[in-house]
Amino acid sequence: PLASAFRVAPLVSRPLSCIRGAGRLPSRSLMNLGELVSALNNFASLSLAESWDNVGLLVEPSPPHTVKTLFLTNDLTEEVMEEAVQKKADLILSYHPPIFTPLKRVTWKTWKERLVVRALEHRIGIYSPHTAYDAVPHGVNNWLTKGLGACNSIPLHPSTSPSYPTEGTHRVEFCADTAEHVETVLSKIKDIQEIFCLTTFPVRVEGKEQTRVSLNCSQKALLEVVALLSQNNLLHHKTEILILQKPLLPHTGMGRLCTLSKPASLSDIIKRIKSHLKLPHIRLALGTGKTLDSPVKKAALCAGSGSSVLKGTEADLYLTGEMSHHDILDAVANGISVILCEHSNTERGFLSELGDMLTIHLQNKINIIVSEKDRDPLQVA
Repeated sequence: PLASAFRVAPLVSRPLSCIRGAGRLPSRSLMNLGELVSALNNFASLSLAESWDNVGLLVEPSPPHTVKTLFLTNDLTEEVMEEAVQKKADLILSYHPPIFTPLKRVTWKTWKERLVVRALEHRIGIYSPHTAYDAVPHGVNNWLTKGLGACNSIPLHPSTSPSYPTEGTHRVEFCADTAEHVETVLSKIKDIQEIFCLTTFPVRVEGKEQTRVSLNCSQKALLEVVALLSQNNLLHHKTEILILQKPLLPHTGMGRLCTLSKPASLSDIIKRIKSHLKLPHIRLALGTGKTLDSPVKKAALCAGSGSSVLKGTEADLYLTGEMSHHDILDAVANGISVILCEHSNTERGFLSELGDMLTIHLQNKINIIVSEKDRDPLQVA
């Protein structure tokens, strides 16, 4: 955990030479690629990524492969690839996956194919976290909230645990009148595959002693259980079916709804965002009835392309990289102002913070550098 890395040892009396020696950072060595990928996955679980995304290790040089230098970029373009080659990178962490749609061949014909060729020629791996970094509490969206000033934020679309708290997706509960009846039903249920946590316990229903049966099962097994119980009208009418939900993960999910500690005018928010993202210009759509002096109390944000994440959220302001024309019109009609900063401008600044966090997470074992060639493709001409 990151928190443990910040514990400060108590100051004790030591010779000056010892104190100087203790202040030195451990010398960087190297990490096996598999070890490093596992550490990166622990930093932000890939299970948090959206189902449509392509995350994880995308290009792997033939083993064994060791990593001395990890190279961070937002977009892996050919110019950035050449920079990585010149800086002798062993693994590129590209926030956006350079391989998204399937490649049918790897030739010199298209720029994305050439990226793969160049990576393998120079024994450089490629890893992409993308939406896993959007969801984590210490990720891209958390970094973007800092552009608003002091605020409290919660995910717009909370992430759930990758697994259920118990086995099975459904819980079935029913009561039986007699022990003989219970045994008959249980003997048939035990023949059904994917039944979990089958328990019985005595209960009193309307003054009568009965046996309560509770079981967890899969979606497939649920159909067989219901079919079995439906053969007995009395059991069928007493059956309860519960859908088991995966628990929500605290502070984790897509987008953020931010409540400012102190409301600020829209013009002040614009200045803060420009400063945080180091941008001379942003694009602004004023909500109906709003001016630059209108107060901003709540802001909804999403790094990158935020239309689907922000849509329908009640706020004074939407902050994202890009939105569709009609989604902007919808927001404006509802009195919500929109700030657009171009897609990767809402993500790239996170890389510097990421480098610092990974240095701690990886215990300073490898050299981490951030691309100097990586930039948003759009300019104001």
